[in-house]
Amino acid sequence: MKHEDRRPQGHPVVCIQGLGFVGTAMAIATAIAKNSDQSPCFNVIGIDRPTAEGLNKVDAINRGILPFDTSDGAIIRALQDARRAGNIAATTDAKVFEQAAVVIVDIPFDVVYLEKKTTLALENFRIGLRTIGKYIRPDTLLLIETTVPPGACEKMVVPEIEDSLQSRGHPKDSVHVAYSYERVMPGPQYLNSIINFWRVYAGYTPEAADRCRDFLSKIINTEKYPLTRLNSMRAAETCKIIENSYRATTIAMMEEWRHFAEAIGIDLFEITSAIRLRPTHSNIREPGFGVGGYCLTKDPLFAKISADHFFHLPDLKFPFCESAVKVNGQMPLSSLNTLEKLLGGTLKDKTILIMGVSYSSEVSDTRKSPSETFVRHARDRGATVICHDPYVKYWSELQMELNPELPPANDLDCIVLAVGHQTYRDFNFSTWLKKSGPLILDTNNVLSSAQVAQLKKIGSRIYSVGRGII
Repeated sequence: MKHEDRRPQGHPVVCIQGLGFVGTAMAIATAIAKNSDQSPCFNVIGIDRPTAEGLNKVDAINRGILPFDTSDGAIIRALQDARRAGNIAATTDAKVFEQAAVVIVDIPFDVVYLEKKTTLALENFRIGLRTIGKYIRPDTLLLIETTVPPGACEKMVVPEIEDSLQSRGHPKDSVHVAYSYERVMPGPQYLNSIINFWRVYAGYTPEAADRCRDFLSKIINTEKYPLTRLNSMRAAETCKIIENSYRATTIAMMEEWRHFAEAIGIDLFEITSAIRLRPTHSNIREPGFGVGGYCLTKDPLFAKISADHFFHLPDLKFPFCESAVKVNGQMPLSSLNTLEKLLGGTLKDKTILIMGVSYSSEVSDTRKSPSETFVRHARDRGATVICHDPYVKYWSELQMELNPELPPANDLDCIVLAVGHQTYRDFNFSTWLKKSGPLILDTNNVLSSAQVAQLKKIGSRIYSVGRGII
């Protein structure tokens, strides 16, 4: 599919490969970047694969529509503004890479989960690089944003691009490769998480790093959020992996304390709130339903993968990272086991409503959602599971259409509050449930004290992860 070329002339072209949650947001943020005279800094072209999903994303962007639901009105308006200005478009035609002064890579770097070892699934990423290498011009900045194992840029990206350039008769070092990982948060601050947030970057050469700095400085509010330059791409890659490993590990630690708190009858949320008053512990995690999304479920595993695959250091071990991923992956089953006990020891013939199927609040992304694990295992144990989410119309992983309306309350044995969407935090449960009073399992500290009072008044039993019976 060729894009409609409505772009104003004279601005450098930025091509963004991959129009997922990261690539689409980066394309929009780049398109609304302005020069001092308020003219656009860049013409932006997003590129995706000619699959049904890719074609739908391309078509949506070319109509000024975000390809997925979001709670951030700013990013929707920004896309519409850029389309009116004519400096953003999308296509599946890879030949547009020939026009680019900057190429940004935002395609997944996947892993394969084996029984005894987790390894890389490199083929799609390599194909993406080779497509770029077929068309990219010398003197272009190639910026990798994808989260990758340390060493991937130096030991895979650079050689792939160099081979492609040499096969076309260009000097192998004529493209400037840099790395700056994304920190995109696709919730209410979706656009802001690119423009008004800190960035780390590095280049394969000093010139590549300089060009990366100059480019990002036109998009990011560097006066308030200065860029951080590291000495090597492998250092920048490691920075992202440690960030996400730290988060995953501290989340996993709270799963242990969750069970302790419930067993002895204390409120873990009250405790963590008290701990946060100490500045050095202000970011302590809380118990919850589980970890989902594309990053935390796999990124800690990149440490061992990097040591084995890129640096041939098989003796290096990462027990905390690997245990964190395992513990977090099992968290939804912990809630399911709790529910099974509360329902008399069996889920057979029980009807459960799960409220929230995305991996986090105020987002529509269902990749690696804890709710998927919960639903699949609940069904295996004989339960009927009804799913609801204000941001998800079609749950692709389970091939399920979601009804935007809640089911009749009288049909339910239990309601599981899995995601803390604001819709649920503001919901009047007593108006909907009336006098039915099903069991409530709050897995993510969703319910307010007023909602708890409402539910108790109509006779619901309430169990809160991190508290127990309330």
